Amino acid sequence: MTKLVVKCLAVSLDGYAAGPDQSLENPLGVRGPELMEWFFHTRMWRSMQGGDGGETGIDDGIAQQGFAGIGAWIIGRNMFGPVRGPWPDESWKGWWGEEPPYHVPVFVLTHHPREPLVMKGGTVFHFVTDGIESAVKQATSAANGKDVRIGGGVATVRQLLSTSRIDEMHLAVGPVLLGRGEHLFQGLDMHALGYRCDKVVPGERATHMFLRRGA
Repeated sequence: MTKLVVKCLAVSLDGYAAGPDQSLENPLGVRGPELMEWFFHTRMWRSMQGGDGGETGIDDGIAQQGFAGIGAWIIGRNMFGPVRGPWPDESWKGWWGEEPPYHVPVFVLTHHPREPLVMKGGTVFHFVTDGIESAVKQATSAANGKDVRIGGGVATVRQLLSTSRIDEMHLAVGPVLLGRGEHLFQGLDMHALGYRCDKVVPGERATHMFLRRGA
């Protein structure tokens, strides 16, 4: 059965999952890359960049698990790129170059229509203009029995958490205090929404928290 899952979502000790002032120069927000230090050292990250080396271990193993069994993704417009408003043209094709790391259909939430974008390696970006429920329906169908990974950004994850739609969530909590940015849990009563911490795994550079909905 297809589940909606969040994997490898980096969070600061004070609950921020992105820094403020996202832009082309700062796609994760100011100081946002500090949240991803646990990931940048892994062999998984190095291989995604076409390089060799990188650390193996707990962080790397969990990063690899984050891509296993995923049949489709849902991401917000900001995760796809810094372009705002109507698409001026179709020149922007994402942050990732000609071969993004997804290799499955990706459904991008937007208010502005755009034709599907076919990339190398099996990634196809579909631009969904009729809301998150439509994106969930389309992604679930495209996943063909595998899970749908919610790739962010924070607003997209929060929207699905607020209605208890996310089944499982992995947070990589790093030793960072951001102080400002996009807070993951502000205004959400996770206990009342039915979530519990199922497992905690200490890694080399982050503590991995696995949350699950239901008893």
